Formats: sequence, structure tokens, C-alpha cells
Amino acid sequence: MVSAYGMQAQTTITGTIISGEDDSPLPGASVMIKGTSTGTSTDFDGNYSLSGVNQGDVLEFSYVGFITKEITVGTETVISVTLEVDATTLDDVVVVGYGTQKKEQVTSSVASVSSEEFVTPAGSSDVGSLIQGKVAGVSIVQNSGDPTAGTQVRLRGTSTLLGTNTSPLVIIDGVPGDFNTVAPQDIESISVLKDGSAAAMYGTRGTNGVILVTTKRASGSYDSKVTYSASVSTQEFVRTLDMLSAQDYRDQVAAGTRPIAGAASDLGYDTDWLDVITRTPISHTHNVTFRGGDFKTNYLATVNVRELEGMFLKSDNKILTGRVDINHSMFDDKLRFNFGYLVRGRNFTTTADGGSFNGYTYRQALIRNPTSPVRHEDGSWDSNELGEVGNFNYENPLGRIKESDGRNKSNFTRLNSRIDYNPFDGLKLSALLSLSRYNETRGYYETKNHISNIRDGVNGYVSNGTLETEDKLMELTAQYSKTLGEHDFTVLGGYSYQSFYNHNYWMSNTDFQTDIFGFDNIGLGLGLAENKARTGIGSFTSMTNLISFFGRLNYAYKDKYLLQASLRYEAASQLYKTEDPWGAFPAISAGWRISEEDFMKSVKFISDLKVRVGYGVTGTPNSDGFGAVALLGYSDPFYYDGNWIRTLTPTQNPNPYLKWEEKHETNIGLDFGLFDNFITGNIDYYQRNIKDLLYDYQVPVPPNFVSTTRANVGEISNSGLEVLINVNAIQTEDFEWTTSVNFSTNKSKLEQLSNDLYQAQQDYFYTGATGEPIQQTTHIVQVGQPIGNFYGFKVVDVDDEGRWIYEDADGTLKNYDEFGRGYENMQVLGNGLPNYYAGWNNSFKYKNFDLSVTMRGAFDYQIINYNRMYLENPTLTQYNRLASSKEPVFGKTQLTSPQEFNSYYVEDGDFWKIDNITLGYNLGELGKYISSARVYVTTSNTFLITGYKGIDPEVNFGGLSPGVDSRDTYPTTRNFTLGFDVSF
Repeated sequence: MVSAYGMQAQTTITGTIISGEDDSPLPGASVMIKGTSTGTSTDFDGNYSLSGVNQGDVLEFSYVGFITKEITVGTETVISVTLEVDATTLDDVVVVGYGTQKKEQVTSSVASVSSEEFVTPAGSSDVGSLIQGKVAGVSIVQNSGDPTAGTQVRLRGTSTLLGTNTSPLVIIDGVPGDFNTVAPQDIESISVLKDGSAAAMYGTRGTNGVILVTTKRASGSYDSKVTYSASVSTQEFVRTLDMLSAQDYRDQVAAGTRPIAGAASDLGYDTDWLDVITRTPISHTHNVTFRGGDFKTNYLATVNVRELEGMFLKSDNKILTGRVDINHSMFDDKLRFNFGYLVRGRNFTTTADGGSFNGYTYRQALIRNPTSPVRHEDGSWDSNELGEVGNFNYENPLGRIKESDGRNKSNFTRLNSRIDYNPFDGLKLSALLSLSRYNETRGYYETKNHISNIRDGVNGYVSNGTLETEDKLMELTAQYSKTLGEHDFTVLGGYSYQSFYNHNYWMSNTDFQTDIFGFDNIGLGLGLAENKARTGIGSFTSMTNLISFFGRLNYAYKDKYLLQASLRYEAASQLYKTEDPWGAFPAISAGWRISEEDFMKSVKFISDLKVRVGYGVTGTPNSDGFGAVALLGYSDPFYYDGNWIRTLTPTQNPNPYLKWEEKHETNIGLDFGLFDNFITGNIDYYQRNIKDLLYDYQVPVPPNFVSTTRANVGEISNSGLEVLINVNAIQTEDFEWTTSVNFSTNKSKLEQLSNDLYQAQQDYFYTGATGEPIQQTTHIVQVGQPIGNFYGFKVVDVDDEGRWIYEDADGTLKNYDEFGRGYENMQVLGNGLPNYYAGWNNSFKYKNFDLSVTMRGAFDYQIINYNRMYLENPTLTQYNRLASSKEPVFGKTQLTSPQEFNSYYVEDGDFWKIDNITLGYNLGELGKYISSARVYVTTSNTFLITGYKGIDPEVNFGGLSPGVDSRDTYPTTRNFTLGFDVSF
């Protein structure tokens, strides 16, 4: 490198920078000649080229979250570097809307969970359960043991009055989806955009928050590699209800408190009905991943199989998911293509019309006489002589399962492609295209021997249905990043178009001559032709679209003064013909890294300290299309002049002033690291006001066509505090312990229900329902009061005869005969939404052993225990009851009042769960072909600590009537899993 004149000749150094963690390339990594301003950065595939280098120069290789490396240049012209992860740095990258951002520069409330922190994927029902209890402010509940059930997600409170979808938007690799789109084993990381300033980039879709899911993707250069994981699991109920035994029944018959004839009498058997309809389930999962290629073209393909069995007979779910991800770069890596294809097939047995397992069958197992036989001697499930066939709501649970059958099959496919073009350094032009299609067919059949057909005389029942949806998305973005001295700029602009198509069709028929064909020949039934009960046919189609323009600016000065501003402007077809179908959704947030200031250098125990403040607006359109115009609909058919006809009648009043519901949210946050990041965490306080909420108001007819008009009037507020603390408690060569604690609060309140133009008849409305035979509402939503309030009769005692003594709305005690059972004497009995949530997660490693324990709880809320309300009343003599029905009420005497909803059945729901425990052992390399292997055992829903008398205090927390423990809910289960992972 020395010229003829004795001077050093400058040369060009090329190479690749990759991660030492997984051999993936590091795009955007920095290469600098030490002591100068000369440098460059790597492209998408980690490649770089740096000219003007002299022999003896020192090159600095650095990347956010990795340890900087220095190499002295010799005679070589190719220098490739592997950078190791810096476990102590805070400078990692998090996924945010339409890209990534340095964690140190994030100014919004964003939580990120990597695959290393997930709950064991093999034991997870869907993607949501991977982060259960790990993100402050995000409540993820699985309140059903049904293998087809997923998780319920609630982020920072209630946001609507109409009961439409309140789940966060789920984006999977840039494309909208849900927690069932991909298999849990296929997830790399999950980011939660919690506040308005973070979610506003997604406009209307981000109103309930945004969850960004990143799957394992193809990247870097690999030798062909295969990984395989498999697991087998079984389960048991977490708890079961203590019902009266057969001997209890006999004792009651002998004592004269049970009928001595009919279905409720002693029939001489000893039957555990819950045991009759359950089994010991065996489920298994398999996941295979193939990856390979080089820095120009690489691929990843996965196949996931899950065959799940539930505790109840005919309760199952079979899922096959396949995914391919391919990358290719060309034109000196300036143009990069990504292609993805995903397909998922699902198949499960149904014992409910349009559902999976019928929870009503579970109810029948509870109330069935334990002295009755599984099947009567004449072969019948239900006896006419004993009055079982005519007995209201009394059916043989095993007969219901055996004499019904159904199948639900669905297929989901998604094609997506992303094109990135870098015409010059700093500018990236991107196009994302996706097409998602879902097709479902379902069939359900009840035989001639099914109790509903025997009792109702319909002689067999069949229902068939189909569902087809199509979701198209196109997003075009341009992003430019530039560093000018101590100023960092990133500007993003884009356009988005999304359309959604939905079509469903259904038919039901009765009166079949044979059971041979099941649900496969619905045309054989005569019921539809004769217009008999339980017959019908219908279809429905809807199409919507969403058009959006958006932009965002990120600015950092000296990496310590941070600013982000964004605006999304969009129109929804649901607001067609309104005065203004467009909505503008701005957001702004700022951050100050106090720890970077000179005056903080002497504060040694503070490693990192950042203050964040953000404000953002998101919106929601009317859930029904064409809400602004008057609509006509067809009436029910009626017979006139020898013909059946339908007439056109008004169905909707016009309201051209319909507009977007708007959520305005302010968030104040603090990120911190203490003692060289031995302790890290964040604290957030938020205030949400959801304004212009849609509600249906009573209006006079005439001048209006119909008696209700939908208008933007209501307002709900949400506020809360969220705290997350991570501690690297012990880090030694042989032993590691990391622990994380999170805590959050939420208060939701109805602020407004009327304005000058639209007046609600009262400043409240009732919602929720007990169901038959009690038939009472359960909740009240009232201006100035929290969402989720129970509303019913308050009882304080019983008299000597075992009848309720009430406290009326004025606080006066009244006996059973004096008390008026109307709304005027109801009062608030509790609230079904927890005020506090907490989680505690621990990870241990000792040599080759690893142990993780996740715990979580919810506090300061109540539950309506429906099973006690219906099955603890001693006056119920025709059905089985809870064993607690023998106990005196208020410690005095047995109850003699009939069934009703009152405060006696409202219980505290506070609980703490030691949820997931996983113990694993890493076997390391095994022979020539196995590069790594691990075996593990795991349990979920492991231990429950609660004073609640029901099965599980994690009940439905969604909607406007939360906190109800329904009697037909599939009981939750405790799962035990044995699995292994191996890489070749």
C-alpha cells in the first residue's frame, strides 16, 4: 500500500457486519475511521464499502445494542466483523408504527417483549397468551377452557357505548391480523403501542391500542438449518363446583325436602355427571422451521401442527399452519424484495349450532339428578314416565353430546409482499401489498333422539353455514433519515388503502326421515318447505374501505432532546354521505434524557433517566354502514289477497352530522436505569377522554321515520398508572436470576350521555342480563359513575322464616312482603372491573438448567356468581344444587325466598395466580448433526389464591357488563406439558 513516491496509497475496504447472537446481518451498522469523521453504514444485508482508508487506520464497528469493536487495517481489503450483544445497554431497537426506533429515542408509551421473555409457546392458546402478565396496563384473560377459545385483551379501559369490538389492533409483520393468525411458536417479538401518541399513526384502527407482532423472519447468511420442537400435554379443571351427592339426594328425599316421584326423586343410582361427560385429554403440538440462503437470497419456512383435546367429550381443535418468508436483494442491494405466504387450516367438532362446545350441556351436568342412570333401561336418555322430557331446562348431558354432531372447517390464506428501494443513502421507498382471505364452512346436526327434537317434535334438526372474508391492503411509504452534526432527523410519509369484504350464508331445516346423512344433506328435511319452527335461511354481505394519508417527524438533538410529531388523515366508507367523512388524527410527544446532561454526571447510581410527554388523537367510525342516510328495509312476510308479500318500511333516520368518535389521550412517562442498569423500568400516567361517542337516542315519530337516531354525543374517560420494574438480580458465570414486577390501575367513567340536540331519557341506562328464569338486568351505566357497576337489590339478612330482609334505596330495612322489587329500589352492589392489576415474572438459570415462573393478579373488584345465584337456593327441588345450599344464610336459617339477583351473590374477585412454571434443561450439542437440544416441562394456570367461591375469578372483563361468572362458561383448566426443542 506504499506508492512509488513513498506515500501510503488509500484503498477501499469492504465487508459484512453480522450479529454474534444469531448470525443475522446488521443493517445500518456504523463503520468509522477512528479519530475522523469519515465513515459509512451497512446496507440491508449488513454489507459496507468504505474508501479513503490507509494502512494502520483503526476502524470502529458499532451498532445499537452491541459492543463496539476496533480493528487496525493491515494489507487486507476485506474485513468482516461479528458484533456481540451488549447485555447491559439500553440502546436496543423497538418496533413502532411503520418501522423501528432506538429505544433511547422513543417518546411514547411502548412496551416490547422478546421471545426470550415469552411464556412457553407450546402451552399457549394463541399469541396473546405469550405476554400474559408481562405488560403493565394490558389485561390478557383466558376465561374458558375450550380448546377453540382465545384470549381476551383489554388495554387501558373501556372505549365505546355500543359494544362493538374494543380489542387492540393486531399488526403482524405490517399486516392487520389477530392472535390466531400465526402459531405462538413462530413469534420473534411483540410490541404494544399503549398511548395515543404511539397509536395515532394507525388512526381509526389504533383507537384501542396497537399490538405489533414480529414473526421469525428470513435474514442473513445461513447454512441450511432445521429446528424441530414437539410437546405433549394434558389438563384438568382448575376447580369444580361442589354439588350435592347421590347420598345427599337420598337424605333429602327421606327428609321430605325432595319430591318422592318424578325426575327429582331417588332413582337408585350414583352418577357423577361431570365425570360422565369429561375425559383425560391428550394434546400435542409440532413445529418445524427450515432456513437457509445467503445475504442476497434467503428463506425461512415453518410448519406448525396443533391437535388439541378439551376436557369435555367432543371438544377439540386441530390447527395446521404453514408460512414461508423469502428475501432477495439486487442492484447492489438498493432494491430488496420480501415475499410472504401464510396458510392456516382449522377443524373442530361442534355440539352447538354455530359454536364449538355447547356450554348449556355443562349446565345440565351440574343440575342433573345424581341418583339417575346414565341411560334408562329402555335405551332412552330422558324418560317420559319420570317427566324428564317435559321438565323445563332439564336434559341428559351425555345424550345432548351423543345425539348432536357438527364440524367447523376454515381456511385462512395471506399473501404479502414488501418492496424496499434505497436510491441513495438515507432514503427508503417502500410498498407493502397484502391479500388475506378467510373461508369457513360449518354444519351441525341434532338427531331424532336429541332431547330438543323429542320435546319439540321437530324430528331432527340441521344447520349449515358459510363465511367468506377478504381483506386487501396497500401501503406506500417514503422515509428519509439524516444526521447533521448533533441533529438526527427521520421523516416518514405514506398512503394507505384497505378494503374489507364479508359475506355469510346460513340455512336451517327440520323434519328428516333419517339420521344417516347428518348435516350433509340438508335438503332432505321437510321443515323449511312447511315453514316449521327452527327453520330459516338468510345471507348477508358488507363491504367497507379506509383511505389514509399519514406523516411523521422524529427529531433528536444531541440524543437527549427528543421530539416526535405525526398526523393521519383518513376517510371511512361507513361515514359516506356525512358532512365530513374525513378525520384528522394528530399526535405529538417529546422526551428529555436527563441522564445525558452534564449536571447528572456526578449522580453515579443513575444510569439512564428519560422523561416523556405525549398527546394523541385516534378515531372510530360508525360500526354500521350508511349511517348518515335514511334507509328502507323489508318487513316480515304477511298474507294478503292470496299471496305472501313483504313491504318496504323505514329502518333508519338520516343523520348527515355523524362523525368520528375521537379518543384524546395524554401520557406522561419516566424511563429509568439505576446502578449500571441493575434496575430498569418505566412509569406511565395516562388520561383518556373518548368524545363524540355514538349512542342510539329516542326521537319522536313523526317527524322522524323511526323512533331512534344514532348520534355522536357521549363521552367516557379512562385514567390510570402503570409501573414496570426489571431487576438483573444475580448475574454470575453459573447462576442468573432476573425478575420483573408490573403494576397498573384503571378507572373508567361515563362523563356525558346528552347534549343540547339529543337528550337521553335518563342520565343512565341498564345493561346485562341474568337469563332465565330470573330475568333481571345486572348493570347500570350512569353519568358520573364508573363503568361496570352492578345494579340490583341489596339484602342484609333473613327473617326467622328464611326470607330476605332488604335495604331499600333510602337505607330503610324492609321485610320480604314490604319491599318493592322495582328499579327504584335497586342500588349499586359492586363493580366488575378490577381497579388494580399486578404481575411478577422470574427467570432463573443454573448451568444448563433454566426455570421461569410467571405470576399475576387482579384486585379490588367484584363478581356476580351465577352458579350460586341459580344453584344455591334450597327452594330449587327439581334440580341438583350446590352443597352450600344446605348451609344457613347469614348464619341463621335456610333460605326460603325464590331465586333472584341480589347482593348476596356478589363476591370479591381478588386473586393471585402462580400461572406458568417452566423447568428446562439444555443438552447442548449431541453428536455430529444436532447443534442444540432442550427438554422442558411446564404447567399453566398452576396455582390459584382467592377467596372467590366460584371456579375461576378471571371472568369476562369486556364490554359494559363485566364481572359476570356465567353458568354456561366452559371451566378453565390447568395444563401440564412435556416438550423438547432440537436444532440440526
